[in-house]
Amino acid sequence: MAYYDRFSDKHRPGKRDDWRDDARTRRPQRDFAHPEGGAPAAPDADRPQRAQGPRGEFRPRSERPVRPAPRPERPARPERPARPADGAQERENLLVGRNPIREALRSGRDIEKLLVARGELTGSAREIVAMARERHIVVQEVDRVRLDALAPNHQGLAAFASAYRYSTVDAMLETAKERGEDPFLVILDGVTDPHNLGAVIRSAECAGAHGVIIPERRAVGLTPAAVKASAGAVEYVKVARVTNVARLIDELKGQGVWVYAAAMDGERYDACDFSGPAALVVGAEGEGVSRLVQEKCDRKVALPVRGHIDSLNASVAAGILMYEIVRSRLK
Repeated sequence: MAYYDRFSDKHRPGKRDDWRDDARTRRPQRDFAHPEGGAPAAPDADRPQRAQGPRGEFRPRSERPVRPAPRPERPARPERPARPADGAQERENLLVGRNPIREALRSGRDIEKLLVARGELTGSAREIVAMARERHIVVQEVDRVRLDALAPNHQGLAAFASAYRYSTVDAMLETAKERGEDPFLVILDGVTDPHNLGAVIRSAECAGAHGVIIPERRAVGLTPAAVKASAGAVEYVKVARVTNVARLIDELKGQGVWVYAAAMDGERYDACDFSGPAALVVGAEGEGVSRLVQEKCDRKVALPVRGHIDSLNASVAAGILMYEIVRSRLK
């Protein structure tokens, strides 16, 4: 039985070859222009040009709204010069090669850190490392890949020079003596953020401190980022590096300087008398002043905290306490 025979009520006695010619069994041809029936679509030549409106109605093309003229192109902005990244600033203070590093050590230039490729402690490299350790410069052994990323032809050695020259604690005390003032020093214990160091130097200059002291190890030095964050204050405030902060405190106490440590469990800062020679010790965020350094200090002071965060930024806490010392001296 043919497929279309199911749609016919004619009786078919047998197989027929002309069944498609039968009007009753022939499948009607669909008019795609009028799916639901009606007259066939008119030829395209006779169909009027019509446009669809915003809500589905059709409008002649003559009634279509005219598009506004395109806006004139804006003139291209001049390209701004690229801002140097911190890594690019540090490269300006990068010394590579054995001879440049050796001559920098001999001339007394301040070096923050010496990087040595593993397996290169032979010949002149051994002499350079001995000179660096004699000057208490941090010597760090690294993979050669790291030195390759810094500069080519490094000869297994690379050094970061300080962005500014360091002073000494004796020079700070001498400056206070020349001004006829009681010594006012700021000691940072383990601060590793260069922006915090720069901010503390800036606050110290505004508060009239005679110097900022930082440890040689496990602390940030006068990197380009720290000098930039100081906003030029490093030109007026002496910065010194010491090997041991606890030993320095003993020396300052022997010269009549009272040492105050910023600690969470200390007394209220506004109830403390900061008059006379003073040195303020501020620790790193999170860790604070180390236990040994706290034991060496004369008194511990704290800032009241009212919020959910239990500590302030190191540079902010240092600024508040420095100006409390200034207020005590103005009484």
